[in-house]
Amino acid sequence: MPSPRHPTRHLLAAALLTTALLTAPAVEADALDWHPRFADDFDTDVPRGSFSDCAHHPDTPQAYCGGLTGALRERWWAYPEGWPDTATQRGLPVGGHYDPATTLSVSRGKLHIRLWRGRTGDVHSATVVPKALMGMRYGRYEERWRVSHVSAGYKSAHLLWPVAGGGCAEIDFPELEWTATVAGFAHPAGCGRQFAVDTGARWSRWHTSVIEWRPGDLRFLLDGEEVGRTTREIPDAPMTWDIQNESALNGEQAAPGSWSRLDIDYVRGWSLG
Repeated sequence: MPSPRHPTRHLLAAALLTTALLTAPAVEADALDWHPRFADDFDTDVPRGSFSDCAHHPDTPQAYCGGLTGALRERWWAYPEGWPDTATQRGLPVGGHYDPATTLSVSRGKLHIRLWRGRTGDVHSATVVPKALMGMRYGRYEERWRVSHVSAGYKSAHLLWPVAGGGCAEIDFPELEWTATVAGFAHPAGCGRQFAVDTGARWSRWHTSVIEWRPGDLRFLLDGEEVGRTTREIPDAPMTWDIQNESALNGEQAAPGSWSRLDIDYVRGWSLG
């Protein structure tokens, strides 16, 4: 969720100001439009604790986690230990701080994002960032995921966030608490009325989600079906994809000693050319 550099990143994300559930026949991405930039099937195991020492050149393509080595260090970055998540920045009764070393690991072809709360203290949150997809102007972003262990008090906001000076611009899909249904949001840079879609899908099932961001056109796809589309006030400045997971914002509170886990099967990214 938001780092100290952009503390208002998600102040609007929880409010459903406009709700639309749109369904349409599956439409394949035009192969001539998209150029592959990133792909990871998580074939290399990474033990818990390896995503550590991540405060190097934060939020830039030069960012890295010192605990990673080789290709993993070149490909992935994570929010550093101690950054407050959105619930903490809002002063909610139960918030969290980012802690990649205790929350992130890779095994059996999956990236495991295990959020947890100790018997006392805050939630331990996690955000990972594919470095090759940082700072793109338009793109296609795809991932396959499910929440394999659901507990109240945890959520995702896998979002596109402007590199600089974006006003309220923000694109979120998938988003919301893991006990709720999967939603998507688009916030215009001018801070006007947001676009929102509730898919009705549950986080506990495997899903493939796609954001397609073109000039003047934004589409959300879930499992091959278009579930939302808007052409109103689409952001046009470079943005970075943050695969963000944190404390709940809807009033739920993670219980002491609880945990919840999101598994990601693969991640893909394309630039628009």
